[in-house]
Amino acid sequence: MKIQRITYLSLGTNQGNKLENLQNAINLIADKAGAIQKISSVYKTTSWGFDGEDFFNICLKVTTYHPPEKLMTILLSIEKDLGRKRNDSNVYSDRNIDIDILLFDDEIIFSKTLIVPHEKMLERKFVLVPLVEIANNTFHPIAKKQLSVCLQNCSDTSEIILMNEQLKRPIPIYEKYNYIAIEGNIGAGKTSLAKMMSDEFNAKIILERFADNPFLPKFYEDEERFAFPLEMSFLADRYQQLSDDLAQLDLFKSFVVSDYYIFKSLIFAQITLQKDEYLLYRKMFDLMYKEITKPDLYVYLYQNTDRLLENIKNRGRAYEQNIKPDYLQKIHDGYKNFISTQQDLNTVIIDVSEIDFVNNTEDYNFIINQIKQS
Repeated sequence: MKIQRITYLSLGTNQGNKLENLQNAINLIADKAGAIQKISSVYKTTSWGFDGEDFFNICLKVTTYHPPEKLMTILLSIEKDLGRKRNDSNVYSDRNIDIDILLFDDEIIFSKTLIVPHEKMLERKFVLVPLVEIANNTFHPIAKKQLSVCLQNCSDTSEIILMNEQLKRPIPIYEKYNYIAIEGNIGAGKTSLAKMMSDEFNAKIILERFADNPFLPKFYEDEERFAFPLEMSFLADRYQQLSDDLAQLDLFKSFVVSDYYIFKSLIFAQITLQKDEYLLYRKMFDLMYKEITKPDLYVYLYQNTDRLLENIKNRGRAYEQNIKPDYLQKIHDGYKNFISTQQDLNTVIIDVSEIDFVNNTEDYNFIINQIKQS
């Protein structure tokens, strides 16, 4: 589990569409740096230390798991992505975006690349006014005073004007959803994604306990004989696990990610069971399904059959090595039919056939952004 830290950032712009510049920076910070908890109002001030266009300034409260130096590197990259061209001189100049770290928890940092708290922040009203708006009672770790007191003691007499325009806060996944179920075919990567999301967002994770099922290896050796006990044991275990782990969801409003949804039991049963077995199984399933909490978002990871077979081979589970392409296609068709008939289930389908989200951060961020936009 990654440790989330609180940082306060200052953003300023005096070129082009200033509100758009700030919003674009906010969106990229939310995507790459951390979850944005608060955004101050927009304030207009005259340029500081040079003659130029007026600035629009804001401050952000952000939770991040990145260490300070890494966070600064990300912020500099965001500036670059937005067209900022820094020079090596200390002369102030026009800029389309400027992002500074003001505070990082209560840490005091003096390094070659970063000084925190920002050494000029107590001298500048265009920093302190928006910062106090969102962090009134926060202490400055060097001045040992609340920021509101620091603002009262600030000698800066420049005019700062409150603007009416409002910026949009990107809603973090864990605020938007309480429960996300990740599904996919055998070898699609659903467990890997669930673990990665749990780690990043400090989510409670529910993983299918397939490794403990004694019927699974036997099923792959003799499908006809062991299909019914396998599917019944999976159904009972999934029902018990989801019932227990989701029972307190509404009470505590915790963020939960699972690597399966109980409806997969019916999908696999349709493929593996004989007609009379399936009819009996369906009666049991319908009774249990009514009692299970439905996910706020159902994520289906699609991978083509060739990629699935490659993944299955690479992870090396002996009992899976004889899985046939047509079996995987039947499973996918089952999921496809399920998704098309569940009108009340909020679903997003993500094609991961050509990406490697486990080893490539950009691919992982692509998936997270797809989920955020759902």
